[in-house]
Amino acid sequence: MTNELKNPQYYVNREVSWLKFNDRVLEEARDLQNPLLERAKFLAITQSNLDEWYMVRVASLRQQVKLGHTKLDAAGMTPLEQLTQISTLAGQQVKNQYQTLARSILPAMERAGYTLVKPEALAPDQIAFAQRFFEKELLPVLTPMAIDGTRPFPFLANDTLNIAVRLKQQNDNNDDKKFAVLQVPNTSGRVIKLPQAGQSILVEDIIQHFIASLFPGFIVKETAVFHVLRDMELDVADDEDTPNILQEVQTKLQERERGQVIRVMFSSRASKHLRKQILNPLSIDESRVYDVNGPIDLSFIKSWLKLIDEPELEYKPFQAYENPGLDAEHIFENLHVHDYLLHHPYDTFKSVVDFIRQASLDTQVLAIKMTLYRVSGNSPIIKALGYAAEQGKQVTVLVEIKARFDEENNVHWARELEKRGVHVIYGLRGLKTHAKAALVVRREDDTIRRYVHLGTGNYNDVTANFYTDMGILTSDSEIGADVAAIFNILTGYSDLEYFHQLHMSPDGIREYIYRKIDDEIKNAQAGNSAEIFMKFNSLSDERMIRHLYRASQAGVKIRLIIRGINMLKVGIPGISENIEVHSIVGRFLEHSRIYGFHNNGNPQIYLSSADLMTRNLDRRVELLFPIKQATLRDEALNIFNTMWEDNVKTRVAQTDGTYAKRDRRGVATVNAQQAFIQQAEVQVERVHHEQKQKIIPKFEPLNNPFTQ
Repeated sequence: MTNELKNPQYYVNREVSWLKFNDRVLEEARDLQNPLLERAKFLAITQSNLDEWYMVRVASLRQQVKLGHTKLDAAGMTPLEQLTQISTLAGQQVKNQYQTLARSILPAMERAGYTLVKPEALAPDQIAFAQRFFEKELLPVLTPMAIDGTRPFPFLANDTLNIAVRLKQQNDNNDDKKFAVLQVPNTSGRVIKLPQAGQSILVEDIIQHFIASLFPGFIVKETAVFHVLRDMELDVADDEDTPNILQEVQTKLQERERGQVIRVMFSSRASKHLRKQILNPLSIDESRVYDVNGPIDLSFIKSWLKLIDEPELEYKPFQAYENPGLDAEHIFENLHVHDYLLHHPYDTFKSVVDFIRQASLDTQVLAIKMTLYRVSGNSPIIKALGYAAEQGKQVTVLVEIKARFDEENNVHWARELEKRGVHVIYGLRGLKTHAKAALVVRREDDTIRRYVHLGTGNYNDVTANFYTDMGILTSDSEIGADVAAIFNILTGYSDLEYFHQLHMSPDGIREYIYRKIDDEIKNAQAGNSAEIFMKFNSLSDERMIRHLYRASQAGVKIRLIIRGINMLKVGIPGISENIEVHSIVGRFLEHSRIYGFHNNGNPQIYLSSADLMTRNLDRRVELLFPIKQATLRDEALNIFNTMWEDNVKTRVAQTDGTYAKRDRRGVATVNAQQAFIQQAEVQVERVHHEQKQKIIPKFEPLNNPFTQ
């Protein structure tokens, strides 16, 4: 049976599945039900998504091909075959992006009064403005780099926008084969606001319009904009032979900037000769070059939207719910009584920040321990931890400095925390620490009590506003003991084999989910109701997929909400008829992880930092934790079921691996994210009403350094 379940026809290639996810994001850019500026943001997101995918996943496949690897993936494809297929699919996606820009976003923006003006359409006063801007802001920082026998092709940094130039000398009518390159500076922003209301221009268009002034004595015959991406995988020798992991990461960050060119986007107006002069020195084949008819690199949209203040063209803001039981004055007292379930961004992330802040202020708190994977650039949690250490508390923080594309930010904050007296651990050798945990140790009368926050998402107060995540705050003694033991493992030498309530990767989460799936299989085989319901970001672990297939074969009903990668195929006769997969792509990035099991009518629900990916289950430190209190378990189950009933932002996986929107004919409209917003607004209004009735003064701790 196991060999039968390895049939490549039962699996979707991981990279193909990811591209289908980005297609779903692109659908949101075309969805007229979304506000205009939000549609534009979705289009920009597809660009940043695609860029990161190229810099990491495509780069990895190319490296495998270079090394001669021919191992088949679950879908039966070699690395070379994967590259061939995804190159075609990615090319089509780029075309769809630019069709969406040209046919949908730009015309709608123009109707709303916002136009990107081309140089040839500038009015005389606008030309004068653009020239002054060029001479004052751009000319001093532009560096034209000639390409000839004495001046070799220059280094072009990753994620840079450049302009290729073909020139000829004024007194030489035969020589029009002189070439130069200049990098578009980011000092002034990508989009420049013109004096006329609603009109803007791209900075590269200004440069091209006045570029002749950079080459006196020459005639500019042709210019073309192009964008360069490089291999950005961080290959850290994270083993016993690496004496200083922080120094190793810093060294590799410098090396990474010179990674191999992995993709070039080129203006479709460029001549073949100019293209050749640029592409040949970059050692890149045509399969990784995309000709674009429009502004190169759609990330310009983010810069453009910063110039526009039109709230009615954006999602309507809402006030997140702040549970009165989590106010700073009574948080520890209330956590004695019961746990709190948090569902962000509908429940404010401020409650988590306040938990750490109050711990830093409370004179009875002895120690704070946290894991930090990604934090914001001006993190209030970092400030609170530093303050706590300065007040003499024992503060220990594990900062994962190998968090992809956050390495520099995390190295910076690790150094800052150390300066303030925090004991900083730089992750574990060979493993990324992706778990999200905070432990507060407090002296209360003659005892020591532990308070814990466990979450599915990062301690990032910025992304918490647009990522959906869940977490618990608890003083449960068994969970507290488990978290304390986990920090001992992370910071010292400890080989604990038993936890009371938690499960930890590597290995632990995989084996526990296997057991829970097997329990549902046994229940189904005994003729009892059996169901598995899960929500996570990606499913790419083949062994876990086979376990789910076996459960389906046994008659277990399986409902999966998977935002992104999904290598499992639904509806295969005799294999996966009992599996349904939904994907929600909407206003917020679905990021929470829920693992639920019917358990003979007594549902068990767990939250986790881990997706069902091999890296999460085998190569990362992750946590899976139960929702123990019955009322909170019911609340989590209701959250899952509301998302399952969504028929506005949900796409349903089809047998061939594609996704289709649900048929809403004759049924009530359910937009889960909007439903959660409305629920939060009702709770906020109820609290406001109760506070008015009771006239409760708002508590403000004395000598609070965070309010001064």
